[in-house]
Amino acid sequence: HVTQPAISREVKALEEQLGHPLFHRAGRTLTLTQAGEELFRAADGALAAIDTAAERIAGGGSALSVSTTTALASLWLVPRIARFARLHPDVDVRVAASNDAVDLEREHLDLAIRYVPPWVDAPDGERLFAYRQFPVCAPSLVGKGAHALRTPSDLGRHVRLDFETVLYGRTWYDWTPWFDAPGLRRVDAPGTLRFSHYDQVIRAAIDGAGVAIGKWPHLAQHLRDGVLVAPLGREWVASLGGFHLVVARRSAQRAAVAAFVGWLREEIRRDEEHAPATLALGRRPDAALPS
Repeated sequence: HVTQPAISREVKALEEQLGHPLFHRAGRTLTLTQAGEELFRAADGALAAIDTAAERIAGGGSALSVSTTTALASLWLVPRIARFARLHPDVDVRVAASNDAVDLEREHLDLAIRYVPPWVDAPDGERLFAYRQFPVCAPSLVGKGAHALRTPSDLGRHVRLDFETVLYGRTWYDWTPWFDAPGLRRVDAPGTLRFSHYDQVIRAAIDGAGVAIGKWPHLAQHLRDGVLVAPLGREWVASLGGFHLVVARRSAQRAAVAAFVGWLREEIRRDEEHAPATLALGRRPDAALPS
């Protein structure tokens, strides 16, 4: 309920106080100056922090925000989050999917399930699970005789499903680190289908379109349900670092966060307990790069 002239006077007074213009004025158009952009970011962050605190106070501290990679969120976390909701109906959960290592404090997040490549120092926090890669396909593609899919050389008879993105400033393909593992050589495929999102790759694999690179624990439920299989067995599972739990300092003592962390550990225990034989301990070639 503030008039436009009153707002204009307040903006002018603020610009005089700061000694810098906050807007570029061209006729009836306004755009922020560099100083205006800087002040806006600071004010926006401060107001967001106030909103978050107010929501927590009003809700008894029952809201939490968790960040993880896009693939892990869509294929592992989101499909089972209903189980957490049934156990803790009073806790509101926000999932923020991002492949970037977001700053929990700046983004007002409570915790992250963060992927850590083999060559990167692990952050302070708990290692939740190892990250593994291996070929997967629909059961119908495994075949027999001349069409059997049992060894890496057999991949030459099947369409390759690949996840394509940009990583570390260059084009990334999901099959590259697996083929870079010791003891493997590249096998040409009769055709390739590439996708910009990993869940699209897995949808195509379930539909029998070809062979994809599977990820553990992302596909734990798919393998347990039998909609996907790992045809090459435990001899060709590449270990590529792991996922670590990182909790924001301001959230470490919150009951809702403790409940979520406890639930995470139980879900991970269930996955490992029911892991298919293809992921039992065996020779796991170390690949050169993560996805």
